[in-house]
Amino acid sequence: MQRTVHRTMQRKSLRKSFAPGAALVAAAALAVGLTGCTAGSGTDGGDADAKGGDASTSSQAVEPGRYQTLPEACRLPARSTVRGLLPGDDQQLSREEADKVYAGQADVTYDTDRRVGCHWKRETTEGTRHLALDIVRVVSYDPAVSDDDRAQEIYSDKAQAAEIPADGSASPTAPPSSPKSTPEAKSAKEGKDDKAKGGKGKPSGSPASPSTEATADPGSSTAPRVLSGLGDAAFLNDKLATADSGVHRDITVVFRTSNVIVTITYDQWSTDKANLPVSQELQDKARSLAGELADSLSE
Repeated sequence: MQRTVHRTMQRKSLRKSFAPGAALVAAAALAVGLTGCTAGSGTDGGDADAKGGDASTSSQAVEPGRYQTLPEACRLPARSTVRGLLPGDDQQLSREEADKVYAGQADVTYDTDRRVGCHWKRETTEGTRHLALDIVRVVSYDPAVSDDDRAQEIYSDKAQAAEIPADGSASPTAPPSSPKSTPEAKSAKEGKDDKAKGGKGKPSGSPASPSTEATADPGSSTAPRVLSGLGDAAFLNDKLATADSGVHRDITVVFRTSNVIVTITYDQWSTDKANLPVSQELQDKARSLAGELADSLSE
């Protein structure tokens, strides 16, 4: 009986001694739980902010350019257009020869969805004409810069390299040609001076003195300039140069439509340095081709 009473008293004593400790443990556990909840709430909020930032960033990503592929360059111009650009001076071609000349030769490229090209050539007794077409699809790998904006940057670099004035006025680097400075005028003046001195002068059929390089008269409508109404932006360049083999005029038309840049190179060579290629004719034909290509690409 005494042992039972003693054990009961020990249990009560143990309960009294452990009660405060249990309370402390419970309080500590509660504090840890509250701290964990607070930290968890902060972490969840941080994740939400990060995800929200990612969504904002992705929503600011620019749209891709209009063009994702490119057409076959040799088939883009109409055959009748190519025939007009490569006149034969009344020289008749066989069907096989015509097919070879007007079909063109495709340029070798490694990705026809990014770049294509074609060139044509026809030789005649009065000279040779070349036509080249280069089409590039621009892709921007910067998510903050659109394909169109990147294409515009490349186009602007081309215009700057060609010294095309942004306002469409004559290029300041190409001084206006003066009648007194042209080879033809110089020859005529020398002939008059010789006649005045009693000399016979130079034959009227003598070739003009060669010039290393010249451009179209900046004061005329054929001067290098910005073109309006052609794609999103366009310019035309005109250069005349002479060599030992003859004289040639090179016409270049570059235009951008969305994320595609088209470059047309059209030139005429003549072995007769006195018979200069006509600027207006070549420019008109190149400009007409550019308009046809722009219409075809927009379809």
